[in-house]
Amino acid sequence: MLRLAFMLVVWGAAAVADCRDMTFEGASYTVCEVTAGQDLRLFHSGPDGALGSFTAVNEMLAPQGLALGFAMNAGMYHRDLGPVGLYVEDGVEAAPLVTRAGPGNFGLVPNGVFCIGKTLRVIETLAFAAEKPACRYATQSGPMLVIGGKLHPKFLPESDSLHIRNGVGVPADGSRAVFAISNQEVNFYAFARLFRDGLGLRDALYFDGSISRLYAPELDRHDGGFPMGPMVGLVVPR
Repeated sequence: MLRLAFMLVVWGAAAVADCRDMTFEGASYTVCEVTAGQDLRLFHSGPDGALGSFTAVNEMLAPQGLALGFAMNAGMYHRDLGPVGLYVEDGVEAAPLVTRAGPGNFGLVPNGVFCIGKTLRVIETLAFAAEKPACRYATQSGPMLVIGGKLHPKFLPESDSLHIRNGVGVPADGSRAVFAISNQEVNFYAFARLFRDGLGLRDALYFDGSISRLYAPELDRHDGGFPMGPMVGLVVPR
């Protein structure tokens, strides 16, 4: 009986994201950690087109006896909510990799790809193109925040470009992914330092700015707003 109880406790812990609030260098953030092997997925479309919201994802999962344990927006998108760069969902590529520099944050190279496979990885775009790793799910965004332990070279400590920001970071072994959203407006430099110096992560990728949103039921948080494009979420039993 004791062994069964222990197994149930371990399974229950693995079925949820570890979400918590933290402060780093005077700014407030919420972070959610997922380990490799948990049911982490990307979501974009359902039978009627783009899902657009965490609520729609939960409604789609409900008939399967499943729900979101955590979710956030996961990449930039066009007016029709289509992904700007590479998007792979359940092994199917819905949008191709973009390797050129361009306008806006997405094109502020180096940008990168968040890859969900046997491990959890953040890979710079040109390295991704050369390696062609196997990703069951992948979303491209930009800019990279941290590349091999170094901050993006174009970030300035004194920048006055302040926004609510969100992104994802991973350690070198790909054993986990840490998702973070700022609870106040910060610049790129401060947000990148959160991942490298506050969370100790080797690589990190920016997801978005002014539309950044988090769903974390264990924190009683469900950010609303305009429809979103790609979303990332941990799937758990209802």
